[in-house]
Amino acid sequence: MAIRSALHQAGAAALTELLQFDPPAPVQRQLSCACGHSAHYVELRSKTVLTALGEAECLRPYFLCDHCHRGQFPVDVELDVENTALSPGVRRMLATVGQQAAFEQGRQQMELLAGLTVTTKAVERTAEAIGADIEIRQQRELEQALQLTLPIPLGPRIPILYAEMDGTGLPVVGAVWLGRTTIRQPRRPGL
Repeated sequence: MAIRSALHQAGAAALTELLQFDPPAPVQRQLSCACGHSAHYVELRSKTVLTALGEAECLRPYFLCDHCHRGQFPVDVELDVENTALSPGVRRMLATVGQQAAFEQGRQQMELLAGLTVTTKAVERTAEAIGADIEIRQQRELEQALQLTLPIPLGPRIPILYAEMDGTGLPVVGAVWLGRTTIRQPRRPGL
């Protein structure tokens, strides 16, 4: 466990080095803002992110729109850590332990198995958020299936289409025919 802890610390330190972004080049110091105006580069800002290796520090560019005063961190969007301090890998772990048992037990499992200290509330919020996202996706798929969006056939129209049914493979449960005598029909010539 001591070796694992040391390797996690070394990995988190290496990850922190990888997450040190430089200020953008002068030609990249403006971004489009949702309000229709431009956001301008202000400074580099730090953010602590809990990763599978432990806490890592991310230094990334901050942009601010002078018109609507909305701030943006494009790196957060790229790394999928926008509005969260949990990496995607940690969120997947939290969702897994959160759906299997009580949230407190999930918190304990994260500490024991991954060496990560999280709150019970973090397990709960993450598991419920990912569960809600899965439910929304399944609902969209269901709605699409109910709309019967069928592919458009390509090629010439088929003038006559034959369909055939084969009843020889019908499943029969033993309880249905158990105790019954089978009446065999005589075979008709020509069939």
